[in-house]
Amino acid sequence: MNSGSSRYLEIDVLRTLAIFSMVFVHFCENLAGVTPPFTGFGAPLFAFLSGASYHLWRSAQERRGRAESEIAKATIRRGLFLLGLGFAFNIFVWLPEDTFNWDVLSFLGVAWMSLELVRRWPLPVLAFAALVIYALSPVARGIADYPAYWTAGYFDPDLCLSDVLLGALVTGYFPLLPWIVYPWVGYAIGSTLFGTAERAGSARLAQRSGTALVVVAGTLLFLQQRWPALLPRGARDAWTMFPPSLAYVAGSLGLAMLVLAWLPRVLPNGDHRTARTLQLVARTFSRHALTLYLLHHVVHLWPLWIAAGLDGEEPTAYWRAASSTPAAGLLAACFLIASYAGLRWMDRHGRRGIEDLMRWLCD
Repeated sequence: MNSGSSRYLEIDVLRTLAIFSMVFVHFCENLAGVTPPFTGFGAPLFAFLSGASYHLWRSAQERRGRAESEIAKATIRRGLFLLGLGFAFNIFVWLPEDTFNWDVLSFLGVAWMSLELVRRWPLPVLAFAALVIYALSPVARGIADYPAYWTAGYFDPDLCLSDVLLGALVTGYFPLLPWIVYPWVGYAIGSTLFGTAERAGSARLAQRSGTALVVVAGTLLFLQQRWPALLPRGARDAWTMFPPSLAYVAGSLGLAMLVLAWLPRVLPNGDHRTARTLQLVARTFSRHALTLYLLHHVVHLWPLWIAAGLDGEEPTAYWRAASSTPAAGLLAACFLIASYAGLRWMDRHGRRGIEDLMRWLCD
């Protein structure tokens, strides 16, 4: 963390990398129907960092002298804000039939509220709970018949209470099982890395834990390729995000832990130009991550719906078939450049994004 700042550069850099990954993946998938090789790394980073950020946010509230009850209420309000924003996002940015898709915003809202509970647990208890959820998630998917909800290649539930609840828990895009593991572990790592004076020892613990998870992921992938019969049925999936396989969760979580603990060693510090530029770019994107998440979807999805409507087609007629892969990648790069310019203008002129609205309503 730079002196004179309450922000940690490593968190801003990681969140910026997640934003870049997210934008390129979504543009390529939704415009060109192509899945880039780095797909699946942005969402775990966002979820993991939400837990670490919750620890930093709560610590800041405590330093300001806010009562425990007031912080708890603000936590719940923030969670409900994100949950409601997720539903509005599904309806107005995607389509009304996607209301209960359980996108990442809906998940983060529930996760944020859950952190108010799990923060009271001793870290070994939290780690054990995360391990149990990780191990039982494939079992829960089997019981819920996960493939039956993904027959078209995307989550397609019936609008009934049982399917809505199953989507939130097990079968949706970002169900609590196992995605809740990311913010919980992120909170645990954040409270050790950023909550103790012995930063070096905490970093070593995070690196060892992250390395162990990466080894688990590698072992699962090796066994899945060579001797799948040795694995339980629920552990035989390869590296998949939908559903989030055991190898995927362990590997992506381990990488997030490793990079967060390792980044401070390699990031430039001081007052030279490279350090200042990196800080400015990373903090600009990181501070407005929620705004960018909403905006980049509007920018590349709404033209598809509008064009299809003008041509008398189904709303999704041009979805995944609107451009070539190079064109989609170029559009993503142009969006990021234009967004940076727009965000810098907002900061200079005191314009507010969705993050400021959340703070105004909830804090």
